[in-house]
Parts: sequence; structure tokens; C-alpha cells
Amino acid sequence: MKQIVHSLEPVGRTGGRVYLRMLHEATAEHVEWHTVPDHKRTYRVRRWRKLRHLARLAPTVRALDGAVGTFVWDDLSLLLFTPEMRARTVFLLHHYEPLQHDSAPFEAMLWEKLFRVLPQCAAVVCVAPYWADFLRSRGVRNVRVIYNAFDLTEVERARRIDRTTCRAEFGLDPDTIAVYTGKAVHWKGTGQVAGALADAYRMRVITSGSNTIGFDGAHYDVPRDQYLRLLRACDVGVFAPRMREGWSRCAAEALLLGLPCLIRPLAGLGDLATLTSQPAPDLGRLQEQVRERAATPQAESKSAYDALARFDLGYFGSAWGDLLAQVA
Repeated sequence: MKQIVHSLEPVGRTGGRVYLRMLHEATAEHVEWHTVPDHKRTYRVRRWRKLRHLARLAPTVRALDGAVGTFVWDDLSLLLFTPEMRARTVFLLHHYEPLQHDSAPFEAMLWEKLFRVLPQCAAVVCVAPYWADFLRSRGVRNVRVIYNAFDLTEVERARRIDRTTCRAEFGLDPDTIAVYTGKAVHWKGTGQVAGALADAYRMRVITSGSNTIGFDGAHYDVPRDQYLRLLRACDVGVFAPRMREGWSRCAAEALLLGLPCLIRPLAGLGDLATLTSQPAPDLGRLQEQVRERAATPQAESKSAYDALARFDLGYFGSAWGDLLAQVA
């Protein structure tokens, strides 16, 4: 008989939604997932969307009080849970960044209250050691790290694609250095990187996915198979966010596809940079750094790949399967 676990719907394109979808898929053999709508992702207007989401979700949470099973939750609506519900909950924290608050000043107060009730949960999972330490400093002791994971079959398939063909697909000349910076969204540093490389000879800044900053350069919002070919076509990754991220999937996937990177060691990205031995970007000399990284020996790229390859779907499924079994 499968274990019943409740969560929010894994709908959306953020790293957190990808993680939750992967969790559903990796444990589907042993877990029967029941989901409820994540209303905040349906609102076009950001202002107050988390407060509207909480108000709309409250009746659904009350109805779950008597439901059979456990919970995997990654949302402020944990505050609506009873203590008994929290006792059978694994809370998943990707990151905490006030820059992303859409319901200030109330949102910061809600988060502080959330941190105070997290010790009532059966366990708390973070995606990087930085965030585990962050919570422990706030008195949360039952914390463990389960990293982002990757489908290495998919990765290996992408690594075997002819790179010249990929570059031709995206119009990249052989002597152009293609610099991948991830999503063109607020606080990710894309604009600053593009500005630092604006007058660089034969360099092209490339972004993918969402574009909330109106980036007017080479931006590709494409299906996943084409996104992987885009990574294969690039030469260097530069990740210089102002926001504290969890454990950037874009940066990790760039490394897995063989791109030497420059990674600002901020929050979870610092853990990723240390694990894979990637230097930090210096916007004052970024053009020089990019040319240096483009000439990185293949052995270094393989070392970064090997560091990440242990976080495959087997690792992920086992780590989460063991934890959910313990909570049950």
C-alpha cells in the first residue's frame, strides 16, 4: 500500500517547482501524492499575492486537518496548519530572500513566525548547507540537506550532441564566446553581467526561461530539449545574483553540460561554487575572466561534472524515500 503524502501542486518554472515535480516523480512508486492548488502562482499582479493566496487556501488547509497521510510543504501556508499537522510535515525551504517579498511589510513578519514554528515539523529539508545553517541559527534543529538532483541520462544525451550543430542552431560564430547567465529575472545579476560585457569583442550574452527585466539581448524561452542544446552551444557561464538563492539549477546544469563558470559565492551558490571549484566573477575585469574561463582545460570541467554527478535520481529518490518512510 502506498504512503499518502499531501503537497501543493508542482506547477511553475522556478527551481522550487522543478524540485517538487522531481520529488513527485522520484517517489511515485511508493507514494500516492495528493495536491492542492498553489494560488499565488495564478495571480498576474504580484502585489499582495501571497496574502491573497493564504486567504484563499485557508479552507482547504482546514479540510486537510483530518486527512490521512503526511505533508511535504514549502509555503507560508504552513502557518495555517495545526500543531498536529505540522508534526507529520516535512517542510522544504529552498531559500529566504526579502527582495522577493510581494506582501511587505506583512510578509517579513509571517516568515519570522514561520521560522518559530518550524521546530514543530517532523523534519525540515534544505537544498544547500548554507540554508541548513541559516535555520539552525534560528533554533531549528531537525534540518537535513537533500540537494537538487539531475537526470544524468538526459545530461549524457545532451553532452553527446554535436556542439557545432548546436552553435549553428543559435547563430553562434565559431570565434564568438557565448556567455550564459541563466534567467533574465530580477536580482539575478543578468543586467549587470550584460553591461560589463556590452563592449566586449566577439562575446554574446545569452539568457533563457523567464524574462522579467525586459532583457533585449539573446533571450530564449524554449522547451527543455532546446534549452539543453542552448547550454551545449555556450562557452562560459556567469552567475552573479544579488539575491540569496537555494542551489541554482541553471548554474548546476551549465556545469553538468561542460561550461566552466564564474559563480558569486552568495548563499547556496557559495556551496555550489565551493563543491565544483568555480571562481567568483569580478565585474570590473569580467571580460578578461570570461576569456580565461573559456580556455579552461577539459579536466577541470570533468572535475566539476564528477562533483555533481553523484546527485542523480537514485540519490534523490533514496534520500526522500527514506525520510518520508521515517515520518510515516
